[in-house]
Amino acid sequence: MPQSIPASSMIEFPAAAVTLRGRSPLEAAWHRLLANRVARGGLVIIVVFTLMAVLSPVFLPYNPKVDADLIARLKPPSWAHPFGTDALGRDILMRILHGARVSLGLGVGSVLVAALVGSFLGLLAGYTGGRTDLCLMFCMDILLAFPATLLAIAIVSALGPDALNTTIAVGIWAAPAFTRVVRASVLALRDTDYVLAARALGASPAPIVHRHIVPNFLPTVIVYSTLYMANAILVEAALSFLGLGVQPPTPSWGLMVATGRDFLLIAPHVATTPGLAIMVAVLGFNLLGDGLRDALDPRLRGAS
Repeated sequence: MPQSIPASSMIEFPAAAVTLRGRSPLEAAWHRLLANRVARGGLVIIVVFTLMAVLSPVFLPYNPKVDADLIARLKPPSWAHPFGTDALGRDILMRILHGARVSLGLGVGSVLVAALVGSFLGLLAGYTGGRTDLCLMFCMDILLAFPATLLAIAIVSALGPDALNTTIAVGIWAAPAFTRVVRASVLALRDTDYVLAARALGASPAPIVHRHIVPNFLPTVIVYSTLYMANAILVEAALSFLGLGVQPPTPSWGLMVATGRDFLLIAPHVATTPGLAIMVAVLGFNLLGDGLRDALDPRLRGAS
């Protein structure tokens, strides 16, 4: 006859684990993300900047080629111009709102290029191995040997300064990091029991990669994409600051900082305001990336 278990020896499960029981892994990760205050703050910042980039052209039409009023140049913040005006009398707030579309758009595009290229190369190197792995990783090591900004400057200088070439340059700069991360994940996954069992049952490489390997390294790529968005914004701002990114009169945060550096003593708001926009956007993506890393951590799935 079975013995009853003493009440003192029973295991008490946390309330969060009980409430998340029965949910899919995606729903559990989403609830863990929302439960993180830091991640919620980063998510709010990103949502605000995304709305700025999407809705500003709709509700606040802006033509940078004709938006100039030399009479109102270098005005301090006021009710008419909450962030002041720049050296050409253009409203800084309006240019920051429309510059969000350029900076975030280039960041998303470059990270998308880096994630796709890096995932493909890392998957090919890690799963194939041998000489293919050796050659690909040797090329990635060469790219990683260059300083990040210097590599982006060299690529833009070769292709020409514009938005598309800036996106390609930042994407090439970030691709080696994605390649190394995906390769490390694939090397660990290809020797797991379920992959070896699928091979023993006669499964071809394509189904194994599609069903067992890609879904397991995809969360890592998502986290790195969020974190590298912050770096992509900084690199794009640096290129625009040096005159190798978006060309005037298109509003870009880095270009606005560059045009305002000559007036730091008489009108500091011209450079500091877009600089603060860059800082807040980078902070938001870093906070969200840290929250996603905790929410998508496989070690936490067992508790959910």
